[in-house]
Amino acid sequence: MNKQDLIKKIKYHFALNIYESKVWLALLSRNIASVGEVAEMSGVPRSRVYDVLESLEKQGFAIAKLGKPVKYIAVKPTTVLERLKNKMLKEAETRVKNLGNVKTSREFKEIENLYTNGIQPIQPEDLSSAVKGRANIYNHVKELVGNAKKEVVLVSSPTELKRKAHFLKPLFEKLRGNKVKIFVASSIGEKGETTALPRLLGVPVRKTRANGRFCIVDSERSLVTITPENEEGDIAILLNSPFFSKAINSFLVPTLRTN
Repeated sequence: MNKQDLIKKIKYHFALNIYESKVWLALLSRNIASVGEVAEMSGVPRSRVYDVLESLEKQGFAIAKLGKPVKYIAVKPTTVLERLKNKMLKEAETRVKNLGNVKTSREFKEIENLYTNGIQPIQPEDLSSAVKGRANIYNHVKELVGNAKKEVVLVSSPTELKRKAHFLKPLFEKLRGNKVKIFVASSIGEKGETTALPRLLGVPVRKTRANGRFCIVDSERSLVTITPENEEGDIAILLNSPFFSKAINSFLVPTLRTN
């Protein structure tokens, strides 16, 4: 990897600016160096190197050595990486905690009220949209299944059901306690895959010839994945259409009941 490519990669992976990346790489090549030496090796103007080194010291990339002239010691890259990981985890935990508190705040209730009682009511067709990315699709499946009042119909491949099992099983347990009907079906796969699914999900899993992935809740809302399973970049369509959902259920659910 040439020097310019390395600088770009360091800048991206460690969230540094271009001067910080150049100075840190220069410092790493010597382990310990003075401001003048760092300026000469990095190509960063000496007037800026002082500020950059102080910034790197605050972020944990370098340590200032006492004495004159002042010299800086490079921190081991693995140590820097672990510090950054821990910092990000703490920030994420704080962010998640703060978001959890937002739901009980007065301003959140106000924006929910605005959404519910807006001047122009939302029409069913406005709730039909494309959902891109596996994580986003899974989040919508959680929301749909979690809000079910009467019935859930979920059809997917054995592999996809395994991936969803960690969040589907507790949702299914809650729904069963609320007397919600649950129909789960999977396309035919390897024997080991299909026999393990009922235990992983906590509900019976029927076999179906339908080679698709979709979720229908209360015969009203549907989420249909429109890309093949092995294709990168999953895309699904979220439909708030009782007409479509009832039409699919009319021939699918009776088949599942008999299997």
